Amino acid sequence: MDVRADAADIEKAVGVLRAGGLVALPTETVYGLAADAEDPAAVARIFQTKGRPPNHPLIVHIGGAEHLDAWAEDVPEAARLLAERFWPGPLTMVLRRGARVPYETTGGLDTVAVRVPNHPVALALLDAFGGGVAAPSANRFGSVSPTTADDVRAELGDGVDFVLEGGACEVGVESTIIDATSESLSILRPGGVTREELEEALGRPLDVPDTSEVRVPGQHPSHYAPNARVVLVDPDEIVAEAERARELGHRVGVFLPADLSGTPVDAHAVVTVPASLDAYARGLYGYLRELDRQGCDLILAYLPEQEGLGLAIANRLRRAAGPRPA
Repeated sequence: MDVRADAADIEKAVGVLRAGGLVALPTETVYGLAADAEDPAAVARIFQTKGRPPNHPLIVHIGGAEHLDAWAEDVPEAARLLAERFWPGPLTMVLRRGARVPYETTGGLDTVAVRVPNHPVALALLDAFGGGVAAPSANRFGSVSPTTADDVRAELGDGVDFVLEGGACEVGVESTIIDATSESLSILRPGGVTREELEEALGRPLDVPDTSEVRVPGQHPSHYAPNARVVLVDPDEIVAEAERARELGHRVGVFLPADLSGTPVDAHAVVTVPASLDAYARGLYGYLRELDRQGCDLILAYLPEQEGLGLAIANRLRRAAGPRPA
């Protein structure tokens, strides 16, 4: 059942934020761990609860594009165009920091990442609160992002003062992050707004650099990672690789391509990936969490075609398979 927060829940969440507390906030992408973006002590609790390095900037969520100039300075016209086209929605823009944004929220940077979430509960909270909230994903740093309220409770428990119910997230992967500090825009993290949609709106191509000097969320080599080790293989080899891994004693979880649905796989657990990229993105983090719950120690996955949401899915899987801290 899709349970959603009511007016009393929103009022309680506003009280928690104003008291310097943490609220788990549903958005269309993933659940966020929200605090008053202008309260350095509350923001510090986000970093402490997540185990997040304090130099990793947070995204400030605001209630509408009309509030942008209160949080950022020197906003390029291209950024205003994208705000008009994609907000509310899964697009974050990195801009010059406005004076009201504390350095604790920006990770010490003179830039700030801003977006307007496209979720009725999030928008209701922001309207009632009357300010902005800093809200990274509501999970331990580097682990799989939560797409349900139960995911948040299972991972953070009492570390969250109040959980707002908003149902399962409709997009399922984080927002696209754009460097909008000048008119020359680039994609720093692919996400819920596709490269193709952005290029159509701007009327020009956009770079997606492998690395960037601009620090933004989600750039750590190991990120979005389940407890099980993730290994990326060619989709045509995934059945054979699963058999080899089982012979080596692994409890193997497999992301099986839709066109191989029904193929016998010698694995501990199998998730058949939807053919639709929208459905794949929506389910991605849930699949990783489910294979963890089933006790897999190794997950074999493959990269989708890197067009549309496939670019974001591939980005998340590469980082999930990245080198883990020693």
